[in-house]
Amino acid sequence: MASDRAAGGVRSTYLPTNVGIPEGRNVGAREVHGDYLFFFDDDATIPRDDVLARLVEVVRTRPRAALCQPGLTDPETGAAPRRWVPRLRVRPGEDQGGQVASFSEGVVLVRRDAFREAGGWPGQFFFGHEGIELAWQLVEHGWTLWYDPGIQVHHPYTEAARHEIYYRTNARNRVWVARRNLPVPLVPVYLGTWTALTLARVRDKDALRVWFRGFAEGVREPAGPRRPISWRTVRELSRAGRPPVI
Repeated sequence: MASDRAAGGVRSTYLPTNVGIPEGRNVGAREVHGDYLFFFDDDATIPRDDVLARLVEVVRTRPRAALCQPGLTDPETGAAPRRWVPRLRVRPGEDQGGQVASFSEGVVLVRRDAFREAGGWPGQFFFGHEGIELAWQLVEHGWTLWYDPGIQVHHPYTEAARHEIYYRTNARNRVWVARRNLPVPLVPVYLGTWTALTLARVRDKDALRVWFRGFAEGVREPAGPRRPISWRTVRELSRAGRPPVI
């Protein structure tokens, strides 16, 4: 790994192999200093120069807030796709800000000590669902998650399924998330729910075959260290709007 200086005083870090998105973020977090970490997809843009200060203020003024996700909108259409809104139910015109149980990994500001306490991103996931584990572990350690759609960041809308590995890692990492984090009785409930949702949503037979191969890989391959969340955390996640079975 090597580092150099880029324009504007930005330091870049080079890795000789592709370690995947979550582990790449972990590497970046270790390379910088400060009380807050800002994870930011390379195709996103910040429309105002006070965005970071406002995100920090949300976290700073709430002692147990681990992170704040801004509102994400497509710069061309102004739309906020459903998968970028960290709530199960969203009504038109509803104030969506406040405490949540999940977040979008692509653009989020995280308190460093909370990130470290929760164990960072699950590096072995490579692509997909790393935010689920981090969210659950943050709540397990007594932190809360916040969403402020009034703080806007632009992110072009693209379909995650455009990646060749999407269906494989989507299924594998769902299994790993459950195996690593859930109380044993909830593992089959979580996996059964997502299997049913996948069968309802995905009509492409080839994609389903890849998904089920990924699911089998998740069952067969080592999932990494197990850190099951408590039933208290299950209740907290449910109260925040997303029980850990969906």
